[in-house]
Amino acid sequence: MRVGLNLLYLAPGAGGVGTYARELLPAMLDAEPGLRLTGFVSRELPEDVRRAPWAGEVEWVELPVTVTHGPPWNVLKTVGAQWGAIPALARRRRLEVVHGLANVAPLVAPGAARVVTILDLIWLRHPGVMDARARIGTRVLTRASAHRADRILTISDFVARDVRETYGVPAERIEAIPLGFRLPPAAPAAPEAEVRAALGLGDAPVVLCVAQHREHKNLEALVRALPADAVLVLPGAETEYTARLRAADARDQVRFPGWVDAAQLEALYAMARCFVLPSLEEGFGLPVLEAMGRGVPVACSDAASLPEVAGDAALLFDPHDQAAIAQALERLLRDGDLRARLAAAGRERAAAFPWSATARRTIDAYRGALASRRR
Repeated sequence: MRVGLNLLYLAPGAGGVGTYARELLPAMLDAEPGLRLTGFVSRELPEDVRRAPWAGEVEWVELPVTVTHGPPWNVLKTVGAQWGAIPALARRRRLEVVHGLANVAPLVAPGAARVVTILDLIWLRHPGVMDARARIGTRVLTRASAHRADRILTISDFVARDVRETYGVPAERIEAIPLGFRLPPAAPAAPEAEVRAALGLGDAPVVLCVAQHREHKNLEALVRALPADAVLVLPGAETEYTARLRAADARDQVRFPGWVDAAQLEALYAMARCFVLPSLEEGFGLPVLEAMGRGVPVACSDAASLPEVAGDAALLFDPHDQAAIAQALERLLRDGDLRARLAAAGRERAAAFPWSATARRTIDAYRGALASRRR
């Protein structure tokens, strides 16, 4: 099977959507000998992808666009590439399937089935996720892609329901395929004492939250719910929202280390007494599995897709109830037996999401899209 993948969005800082591509492509190549993948990428394709062990098995087609830098008309060039250049290149290569991994599929793709993964519709309800220009473009592109795709993939049942209700797409055209989890290659953790000293953590118990500094992540509520003797570490690039988090930190209990390297991040996971994700909405919730897979006890909100991901392996709370967040934190910080149970359950839960299953189901969805197109 010859498959083209719209990976124009894959740039430095792509976050969870970048993980989706980095893990799905090699898993599909392993799952289906003879699968031929063509990746349509921008000039900003990260070096770690170019140099990945599996990259030589993919035909990379670089288009003259950028997605994170440059003047406003770059948006128009990107739209032109996704709805013009990619279909033309797909036809020239006689691709059988064209798959957009981040909400956008070609409107036309002569001879090929069109598949789109709609990751989430968070931006419809939480405008702060992206700027106004990007939000308008995303709204137009996602709606059009949903209506024209032969098969829509989502990363959770929650998003599948959201797509059906928002766009009126028949259920038979939508398939929810969860993301996977894989521990990264072992990276030596930085010494705990060194990281504690660098971040000014002292001997306090550490609460860790690895999440973008965005309003829908509900981090202000987490800051306000933090017990007096704990310290919260919020790695990640600072945004305008970060100023609100600093203002909420009345007792100087929150640390903002910015970007941290792999060794520092592993040290933070190793020393964390618990991991908390208080999001109002997630399309999936990969950070939950990333903490569980490392044996860190997890508490997370009971909103959107998070109960699907966490199962019975986390403490769930109402993200709109600050007292409920505080209670979950207190339980995890004080109850060693609870932490041990959740750590064991979390490892088992994370192991239930292999990328091999995501890859196999995605390839099966390609075949389903081809069959429905050819009927």
